[in-house]
Amino acid sequence: MGRTRQLILALYTLSALMHAYVGARLLPALPFPPAANLLLLLLLLASAYFIPTAMIRSRREHNRLNTLIIWCGLLFMGLLSSLFVFTALRDLLWLSLWLTDSWFATSLLSSAWISTSAVVVLVAGLLLSLLGLLSILLGPAVVKVDIPIANLPAPLQGFSLAQLTDIHIGPTIKRRFLEKVVRRVNQLEVDAVVITGDLVDGRVRQLGKEVQPLAQLRSRYGTYFVTGNHEYYSNAHEWIERLTSLGLRVLLNEHEIIQHNQRTVVMAGITDYSAHQFDPGHQSDPQRALRHAPQQADLKILLAHQPRSIFQARGCGAHVQLSGHTHGGQFWPWNHFVPLQQPYTSGLHWFESMWIYVSRGTGYWGPPKRFGAPAEITLLRFTRADPA
Repeated sequence: MGRTRQLILALYTLSALMHAYVGARLLPALPFPPAANLLLLLLLLASAYFIPTAMIRSRREHNRLNTLIIWCGLLFMGLLSSLFVFTALRDLLWLSLWLTDSWFATSLLSSAWISTSAVVVLVAGLLLSLLGLLSILLGPAVVKVDIPIANLPAPLQGFSLAQLTDIHIGPTIKRRFLEKVVRRVNQLEVDAVVITGDLVDGRVRQLGKEVQPLAQLRSRYGTYFVTGNHEYYSNAHEWIERLTSLGLRVLLNEHEIIQHNQRTVVMAGITDYSAHQFDPGHQSDPQRALRHAPQQADLKILLAHQPRSIFQARGCGAHVQLSGHTHGGQFWPWNHFVPLQQPYTSGLHWFESMWIYVSRGTGYWGPPKRFGAPAEITLLRFTRADPA
């Protein structure tokens, strides 16, 4: 059996097992008439089929049929994720009560509790998924963040950036979404725009036209881009060429000098933390990115897709690192798992001798669902730090 067939079989098997667990634990306990339970069973079967099918078809041409299948699969994926987690939590609670073996625990384990808890799991999963979808439909909000810099010269007070990251243009995020984002950014009238990776999920031949609105981004000093891991999944070299043709400045372990009000700003960018796994020549290197930059530059900004690049960037001389990648966890409970890989999930943090800001992302990946981690277009302003 070929490797591709093994992967496809694994996807369908995993999907079947997860749906079987949820179905076996919830359906017999639900106090619904047989017709309603039958409908839920059919939905579970449809979900078990569409989720892996959507994952497989997401790499194919994005025609209308594929897009419809992918949307169905990803909506089901978001719902299954919550149902699976809530079902597991219900079972853990049931197990802990059973182990307690007290009168109170025994009374809670009555058929009424089992039935009610199953309904709670179903309603909670549906509600969280609907609220998460609503957050996606509302689109990214503008989040204003001030970054205090010690001894920032007065001419740089209020120097502003719009940060976009993790847009994930692909099967469910298209040109229309990007056009709205570009309009909102242009309304901010910033000094520069930065895009910190994971712009796309697909090849240039599929999505090249979908990114065209980026050419309409307007700012005083232009748009700067660094690669994320998803660019490397989608042939980063093709995307670097495409984005350069749209007027974006792609920073590959290098920097640009911006003269603002007769003061010097260094805009540096590094390749993704994992880039060397796809191209050894793209090894991420913050030191190289800032090599030969003016030592007395008034403000040094480092663009790095993944927050964990901060450990490589220590001592590179940057005042701040701007990152994305985490999506802020995107929806509960996955925000609690981000710290297993990344030092920060979202927001502004001080690390040793520099700031790091981690955006929750402008789009989404996988399920069209955000809960507790709304999408953002970040308006960053640099201010002089309070001497105290």
